[in-house]
Amino acid sequence: MERVLRVLEYNKMKQQLQEHVASSLGKQLVHTLKPHVDLEDVARSQKETSEGATVLRLKGHVPLGGIFDVTAHAKRAQIGGALAAGELIEIASTIYGGRQLKKFIETMVEEEELELPHLYYYTQQIEPLTDVERAVKQCIDDNGHVLDSASPALRTIRQQVRSYESSVRSKLESITRSSNTQKMLSDAIVTIRNDRFVIPVKQEYRSAFGGIVHDQSASGATLFIEPQAIVTINNQLREAKVKEAHEVERILAELSALISEHAEAILINLEQLAQLDFIFSKAHYAKRIKATAPLLNDRGYIHLKRARHPLLADEEVVPIDVILGDEYRSLIITGPNTGGKTVTLKTVGLLTLMAQSGLHVPVDEESEVAVFKQIFADIGDEQSIEQSLSTFSSHMTNIVDILGKVDFQSLVLFDELGAGTDPTEGAALAISILDDVYKRGACVVATTHYSELKGYAYNREGAMNASVEFDVETLRPTYRLLIGVPGRSNAFAISRRLGLDERIIESAKEQIDSETNQIENMIASLETSQKSAESEWAEASEIRKKAETLRNELMAQIEQLEEQKERVLKEAEDKAKAAVESAKEEAEFIIGELREMQKEGLNVKEHQLIDAKKHLEEAAPKLTAKQKKVKKEAARAKAKQTIKAGDDVKVLSFGQKGHVIEQVNEKEYNVQIGIMKMKVKADDLQLLDKPKQVETKPLATVRGSEHHVKPELDLRGERYEDAMLKVEKYIDDALLAGYHQVSIIHGKGTGALRKGVKQLVSKHPRIKAARDGGMNEGGLGNTVIELK
Repeated sequence: MERVLRVLEYNKMKQQLQEHVASSLGKQLVHTLKPHVDLEDVARSQKETSEGATVLRLKGHVPLGGIFDVTAHAKRAQIGGALAAGELIEIASTIYGGRQLKKFIETMVEEEELELPHLYYYTQQIEPLTDVERAVKQCIDDNGHVLDSASPALRTIRQQVRSYESSVRSKLESITRSSNTQKMLSDAIVTIRNDRFVIPVKQEYRSAFGGIVHDQSASGATLFIEPQAIVTINNQLREAKVKEAHEVERILAELSALISEHAEAILINLEQLAQLDFIFSKAHYAKRIKATAPLLNDRGYIHLKRARHPLLADEEVVPIDVILGDEYRSLIITGPNTGGKTVTLKTVGLLTLMAQSGLHVPVDEESEVAVFKQIFADIGDEQSIEQSLSTFSSHMTNIVDILGKVDFQSLVLFDELGAGTDPTEGAALAISILDDVYKRGACVVATTHYSELKGYAYNREGAMNASVEFDVETLRPTYRLLIGVPGRSNAFAISRRLGLDERIIESAKEQIDSETNQIENMIASLETSQKSAESEWAEASEIRKKAETLRNELMAQIEQLEEQKERVLKEAEDKAKAAVESAKEEAEFIIGELREMQKEGLNVKEHQLIDAKKHLEEAAPKLTAKQKKVKKEAARAKAKQTIKAGDDVKVLSFGQKGHVIEQVNEKEYNVQIGIMKMKVKADDLQLLDKPKQVETKPLATVRGSEHHVKPELDLRGERYEDAMLKVEKYIDDALLAGYHQVSIIHGKGTGALRKGVKQLVSKHPRIKAARDGGMNEGGLGNTVIELK
C-alpha cells in the first residue's frame, strides 16, 4: 500500500493538506491519515468534512487559536512531575481555546439551528475546566512570568528584592558619579557578574575599593569588583532571590498538582480538539482546490465530472470526465507520449484515495466515487539498480504481486502495460493480464502504446477504449480524455506538418497492411463523429440556456400581469363595495319607511310593495364590465354551493342577510329579508356558515386527575407579544393543575423575552417567588416560578 500511495502522490497531497491545520494536534492526524476501506467509515468522514465546509461557508472562520499539543505536559503532571510556568500557560490557553470552540459550535447548533451532528458530538466531549484555567492565569501571565499576586509570600519577598536592588544600585551609582572615583573606573556603569552587582575598576586602583573581585576583562586591565560597602546588602539580596525561587517552585508545584487532578479530562479535550482541527483543515483544503463532496458506493462505479488533479496548477490542469464500473469495468487509454495518459491514470487513483480518506475531491457536483478494499498501481519506471532489473522485469515483478492479491473489490491502474519488451509479445501479455483482472471482477484503467490493444474493447465484453486528444495543427496534445474513441497514430500527419516529402509519406503508407489502414480510418471517423457530437451538444446547450432565459423572462412578465390583474380586480372590488354600501343605505331607508307605515297602522298594499321593490332594484349598484366579470366569477364559485329551505343566506346585490323559505326552481328562491319576501336568483345568494358547536373541556383538572399542562413552558422562537400571552395563560393552567413550581424557558438570546417574563411574573398576584434556573436548570435561559 505504501508504494501505491507514493506513486499516486498521496503524500504530496497530504503536504498540501497540512498547510491548513491550526495546531500540531491536527498536523499529527494529517500525518497518520490513510484511506478507509469501509463504506460507513468513508461516509462518516465525508459528512464531517461537509459539516466543516458548511461552517466555513457561513462564518468564514473557526476560532482555533491558542491551542497547543500539551499531551506531554498533562502526562508528566499525571505522574507527579512539576511543570514550568510556560507549560502551565500553554495548558490554560488550550483549555480556553477549547471552550471558545465549544461555544462557537453550540451556538450554531442550538441558536441558529444548523444540522452539525458530528461537530456537535466532538464539542460535547470537551470539558470547560474553567477553574483550572482561572487558577493558572491568576498566578502566571501570558509571557510565562509568575505574578506577584500568585501568593502573599511571593509579593512580600519580591518587595524585599526590589528594595535591596534599589539600595545596591543607589550606593553603586553614588560611587560611579563621585568625581574622586570616576578616574579609577574603566566606565561609569553598574553591571552584574555571578548574579551580584559590581563596578568596572582599573587594575591599578584595586586596593582603593576593597570588596570582592568577581571577574576581569580579557586584557586584565579591568576588574569587576563588588565594593565592601555593598557586600552585606548583596548577600541579603541573594538570600531574598533564593526565597523567591523557592516560593515560585512551590506555586508551580501546586498548579502542577491541580493539572494532575484534571489530566484525564485535558487529554480527552485534546483528542476532540485534534479531530476538530483535522476536520476544519479538510474543509479549508476543499475550499482551496474547489472540491465537492462525492456520492459514494461500494459496487465499483466511478463517474468523475470535470475531474482535476489537485497537485497541478489551475492554469495547467485540463478537466476530464471519467466513467467506469457500470457498463464496462476495463478502460484502455491510448495516445501519444506526453499526451496526459499517465496524469489521467493518477487523477483517477488519487481522487479515489482522497475520497476514501474523507476528503472532498476537485470534481463537479453529483460526481460519484467507489470505495475499494484495495487499490493497486503500476506506474512509472520502478526498475531497481541494486537488483539489476530491467524496466520490463521491474514492471512484471510488480504486476505478479498485484495479480496475487487482486479481487472484485479492487481498483487496478496499469501505466504502459507490457512495455519494455518485444511489441508483439508485450501486447499479447497485456491482453492476457487485462483478461485475468477482468475475470476477477476488478475495475482496471490501463494506458498503452500498442495498436493491438486499440481493438481490445471491440472484442471484449466489459471493456471500453479511450484516448487523449492530439491537435495535429498545433502538434500539441489537448489533454482531453475521449471515452469510446481509441487513440490513433499521428506519425504521418505530424511528419506532413513538419514538411516531410509527400512521396515518402505515401510510400510509408503502402508498407502498412490494409487491416491497419482500416482501423486507422475507423478511429479517424470516430474522432470526427465525436467532435461533431460535442459541437452539436454545445450548440444545443446554448439554445437550451437561451430558452431558459426566455422562459424566465416570460414568467416574470406573467407575474407582473397577474399582479396588475390583482390590482385592477381589487380596485373594482373596492368600487363595488362602495356602490353596495350606497345601495344598502337606500334599501334601509325604504324599509324604514315601510316599517313606519306599519307602526302608524297603515296597511301596506301590494302596489306599494311593488314600488318599494322597484326602488330597491333601482338602488342596486350598476356594475361596470369588470365588476360584472368579478360578479360572474363569484357566481361560478357559488354555483357549487347547495342551498335549501331553512338556510341563512346573504343577498349579494343588497348586502342584506336573509332566510330561505323555499326553492321556486333551479335558478330562483323565495327569501325572507326583514318584513319582505322576495324572489332572488341563485347566483345572487351566498350561503352563510352555521356556527359550529365547540366542545369545551377544562384546560386542566385538579391535582391527582389527568391534565395536559406540562411543568415547563418553552418560549424559544416565539414573538414577544405572543410569548407574553402564552405565559399568562400558562400560569392560569398551572394553577388549575395544582403545580407548586413551574419553569418558563425563554433562552438567553437578546434578553427581551427574559426581561418580559420577569416583569410579568413580578406583578402576578398568585406568584410567590421567581428565580433564574440553576446550573442544571438552564441557567439564565430559564425562570423558575413558585406558585401560591
